[in-house]
Amino acid sequence: MTKDRHADRMRGMATGMLTAALAVAAHGVGGGGLPRGAATALLAVLAAAIGALAATVPRADRLPTLFGLLAVGQLLGHLMLSAAGHHHSESTAPPAAAMLAAHLLAIVVGAALIVAGDRLWRALSRAVRDAVRMVCPVAARPAPAVRRADQPLRSTLLLAASVSHRGPPVSLAC
Repeated sequence: MTKDRHADRMRGMATGMLTAALAVAAHGVGGGGLPRGAATALLAVLAAAIGALAATVPRADRLPTLFGLLAVGQLLGHLMLSAAGHHHSESTAPPAAAMLAAHLLAIVVGAALIVAGDRLWRALSRAVRDAVRMVCPVAARPAPAVRRADQPLRSTLLLAASVSHRGPPVSLAC
């Protein structure tokens, strides 16, 4: 992860949510309706996996990498929904070329918005951090002095009092 983990996490959440939202929207437009049951669980797992990848993969804050992650997420989302028995009704589905173009446009626009949001988040958090440091400088605290006591700690005294010093009877020793 890069230095600003919060920005990485926000990028991951945005990527995961966009993956799930685009998959549901595409299947809804294609006449498939909203996914239910196992399809919803599969989409949630897919969104979490793509989001985790977007938060941890090197250079995921760049447009080509994020575009690739979103494209893979859409492909896997389509395959998962098809495997879960969530099919389009052919009468209301738009042509395949139009659906592919809409997916590509949504992926490009989504990736560009996530990259822009990531850069804005980093710039804003850096500015806030710098402003807080200027207003409230961190004061170095002196190290606490170690004190020695003439008396042992109370816990040491209680432990010593609880230990029995009595041994077995002499008649058993022989």
